[in-house]
Amino acid sequence: MFTYHTTETAPEKSQQLIAQSQKSMGLVPNLHRILAEAPITYEIYNSAFGLFMKESSFSPLEQQVVFMTANYENNCHYCIPGHTWMMHHANMPEEVIEALREGNPLPDPKLQVLHEFTKNLLNDRGHIGNEKLESFLSAGYSKQQALEVLTGLAAKLISNFTNALAGTEPDDAFKQYSWTHPANR
Repeated sequence: MFTYHTTETAPEKSQQLIAQSQKSMGLVPNLHRILAEAPITYEIYNSAFGLFMKESSFSPLEQQVVFMTANYENNCHYCIPGHTWMMHHANMPEEVIEALREGNPLPDPKLQVLHEFTKNLLNDRGHIGNEKLESFLSAGYSKQQALEVLTGLAAKLISNFTNALAGTEPDDAFKQYSWTHPANR
């Protein structure tokens, strides 16, 4: 039901955003083509995603743990392959990638704490209580990082829910990493 927009078909305010996606990534992902329908949503998604990636205090691997945890919990058929592709291209550990794709514990204890914290925030709608927050802080993360996770989750809410709503077709580059939630196999 949704249109995969191009610079020719997108609303005027989204045309520049599509051009920026093309320039920065070398392609316009199908998610971006769908988001172009609503320029404000596209812009907010780009801002949240970009700020989390460029300015959060998390390492690139930790950022992907936050993103992939949300992708898994939100059953995103589009984002799991996309982030798997990103993680492979960044030479991130295969055992971490596979654990995140399968919903299994992560091999690194600190990353596992971040994974659990992110999962708890999602599943408990932020109402995690002091004990779970203290567990996160005791693992060496900060209060700043507790709030930064929310920025990653804001980007993922937009992308995961857009893909569920639109049934976004995975891009050709990501199809080799196609994914079905283990509960649906």
